[in-house]
Amino acid sequence: MSIKAKLSDRLENTKIAKRFVTDLRYRTFFSAWVGLLFNLLYALYNGVLGIAGSSLWFITMCAYYTVLGTMRFFAVLSERKSGSGASLDTEYLVMKISGALLIVLSFVLSGVVYISISQNIAMKYGEIIMITIAAYTFCKIGAAVTKAVKQRKNPSPLLAVIRNIGYAEVAASVLTLQRSMLVSFGEISTEKACVMNILSGAAVCLFVLALGISMIIKVRKKGENYG
Repeated sequence: MSIKAKLSDRLENTKIAKRFVTDLRYRTFFSAWVGLLFNLLYALYNGVLGIAGSSLWFITMCAYYTVLGTMRFFAVLSERKSGSGASLDTEYLVMKISGALLIVLSFVLSGVVYISISQNIAMKYGEIIMITIAAYTFCKIGAAVTKAVKQRKNPSPLLAVIRNIGYAEVAASVLTLQRSMLVSFGEISTEKACVMNILSGAAVCLFVLALGISMIIKVRKKGENYG
């Protein structure tokens, strides 16, 4: 590679780094790309295990990560195609599709909760690993709250879609964390643990359902205002 080409690459990398630091929208969609990659990998992993072992649990988890990945795919694809940003109509279309998919996701999560409770599926970890998982989950919660605060005055529907996808994923992570903590540290009876898991599972599913419905309502209100 020539010296000119090397200098060009360095300048380009510097521009990308500067944009990452200064452009909130760019950082948001970069994190969405990363999330999409992990969603696809987890979906593939659980799908292979589900088919190989004829496991309804892994197949349901594959469906969960597939829906999450599909929502992120629509969001980042619309942003990528438009270059500097998606048109407002495109953003609202993505919001409508994502709202419908969040409703689907709430039912998929209902299946996850039902199977985990009926088959008593919960991962038991050692103390250090459990604390690490808990710290990671709370970091995700903190990141979601921080993003909501920073973007509260930004009217972009597409950014709202990304945030709501993150909220749904964090809610599901908290549910998984609770189940694992009850198994790893809990000293309560099986019946009480079951009741707690049912209540928290129902709360998370209703929360995700409400996110999806609110997005569809917002799109309809926009249509009424401009119709």
